[in-house]
Amino acid sequence: MPMPARARQKAAAVAVLGLAPLALTALATAPAAAHGTMGDPVSRVSQCYAEGPESPDSAACRAAVAAGGAQALYDWNGIRIGDAAGRHRQLIPDGKLCSANSEEFKGLDLARADWPATTVRSGAYTFRYRVTAPHKGTFKVYLTKPGYDPAKPLAWSELDLEHPVATVTDPVASGGFYTFSGSLPKRSGRQLLYAVWQRSDSPEAFYSCSDVDFGGGASGAGAAPAPTASAPSDAQIAAGAGKSTIEHHGHGDDDASTSAEPSAPAVPAAANQPKAAGAAADLAETGGSASTSYLAVGGAAALAVGSAALFLSVRRRAAGTHRR
Repeated sequence: MPMPARARQKAAAVAVLGLAPLALTALATAPAAAHGTMGDPVSRVSQCYAEGPESPDSAACRAAVAAGGAQALYDWNGIRIGDAAGRHRQLIPDGKLCSANSEEFKGLDLARADWPATTVRSGAYTFRYRVTAPHKGTFKVYLTKPGYDPAKPLAWSELDLEHPVATVTDPVASGGFYTFSGSLPKRSGRQLLYAVWQRSDSPEAFYSCSDVDFGGGASGAGAAPAPTASAPSDAQIAAGAGKSTIEHHGHGDDDASTSAEPSAPAVPAAANQPKAAGAAADLAETGGSASTSYLAVGGAAALAVGSAALFLSVRRRAAGTHRR
């Protein structure tokens, strides 16, 4: 038996109302974005990427590629844990700090005394963190204790966790970098700086290892001089963007905890390009492809608007039928 006209209209209205919350939910759970690594002192992954992912110049970077593959270098801004929420020591075991316990980045954990090292000295230091998608959060940078041996796997106990050399919350990104001040204590020879960027709008955290040389100490057999390269240039980032799984699937696909709403509107932009302070575009995604996420958000918005229009249309038709 055919459904009466008013019953059909009420059913359509209920269906439309049911779609609207789904559309709004899709908007709220669009993938968030935040990626980067220490640029000065240059991190291991950043230095190796700048040398060339397929054939790095330094022996240490070549060994890293042999151990973990070149893809890790194309993904230089994605050493992360999606659900870290401050539980860094719980989630990252000794010997795997530089990779954040990621199989992809295991080459960065190689215990070697010849990682390219940035020359530093005790006192004030200006840190520059290369960022491809700014987000709110706190940076903490730790230095290894006196007696650190770069030829041994890095353990948490070798970091001076009680006295970070730099701590900053919500710095402003400019020219593709977060820039903030810190102070390096007295050390000699080779040491390592460990940076943790814990987002405040998501449980996601990012990690990086930067080898430094204070001079005046044994640097180990076969130690490399300070690197001539620094963080990847804009041209290098653009050249390797097509091979990065940070922008194209990979990181975050199965990690719902990284889907916090971005602090700035997500606007499509060139993959992995730095963004200047005050720009509205988030430039690298935690999960999903750029086209997929933005189409999903746009589709959800269109669905919500269309749902509202259809509901009003149903109400008007229902009112007209009642009057007749």
